Amino acid sequence: MTTHARSGGPPPPAHSVPVLPQDRMVFGIQLPVQSQSTIYAEPWEAGAGPVELAQVARASEEAGFFYVGVCDHTAIPERLAGAMSTTWYDTVATLGWLAGITERIHLLSHIYVVALRHPLRAAKEFATLDALSGGRIICGVGAGHVPEEFDLLGVPFTERGPATDEAVAGLAAGLADEFPVLRGPRWPAAGVGLRPRPARTPRPPIWVGGSSPAALRRTARFADGWLPQTVGPNAGLVARLRELRDEVRPGVPLDIGAIAGPVHVGDPPAGLHLPRGTVAGGPDRLAEFFSAFAEAGVGQVQVRFPARSVTELCDQIAAFGVEVIAPGAT
Repeated sequence: MTTHARSGGPPPPAHSVPVLPQDRMVFGIQLPVQSQSTIYAEPWEAGAGPVELAQVARASEEAGFFYVGVCDHTAIPERLAGAMSTTWYDTVATLGWLAGITERIHLLSHIYVVALRHPLRAAKEFATLDALSGGRIICGVGAGHVPEEFDLLGVPFTERGPATDEAVAGLAAGLADEFPVLRGPRWPAAGVGLRPRPARTPRPPIWVGGSSPAALRRTARFADGWLPQTVGPNAGLVARLRELRDEVRPGVPLDIGAIAGPVHVGDPPAGLHLPRGTVAGGPDRLAEFFSAFAEAGVGQVQVRFPARSVTELCDQIAAFGVEVIAPGAT
């Protein structure tokens, strides 16, 4: 937008907040049940609820996963309901509930459509979550993709790019400062105080999602970490992102993520149909598979496990902890 260009746009965050360990690669998992898109939901999830969601979150913490992720959509238009379903638990409410039933694992919004909220509202929510969880929140944010959702909530879909930039900068300001100054044409603000303050200082990390050129530019300029949408260890995208980062914030570290395809620990039992492309096997096979991610410069990998029940999923999570996470942590 012309007004955005005239304003010079929001400045990048003053702080970098890397959170990943530097001595090893870590793993995360997007929780089932909470979002039930047909792209990834298993049949058993349709009849599941808080009990099963808690089982998976606690199993992930016990297995040594670095984070559990919670998706975000406010409303699904009827034309997309068949593919996406309309089951999308609220991101912030779910993360708050998870904060109360876990103790150590990080809690990631993956991803929070940040332009659909006022930045100070978002900062208030995430600061409160971080305070309540003892500093375990990771703010995963992105631009969104459903036009009707933007229309419903009053943000033009065609302006979501600059709106997202402004919202990310505003979120960072609200998390870092009790009295933040927001710059930009949509949500200018100054002189208002936000408490509680986050437990993590100077603020919780912000990871930006997306693999488009615009998403890479946004990550380079504003983010502490990157959540790609493409599957696999894309060394080319990582290299391009690092080039962009060096142009706008030279020397500032950036946590790099990746998404793996489906994984199965061990030989699949009779009757379990593994999706095409599933990597299955013991520790050596899985170590070989994940070594490609490490070579590409990835610090965290999000994995998923095909399963016919919550029990089978939790068994896979536990096995992954023993066979993959524990050896890498020593």
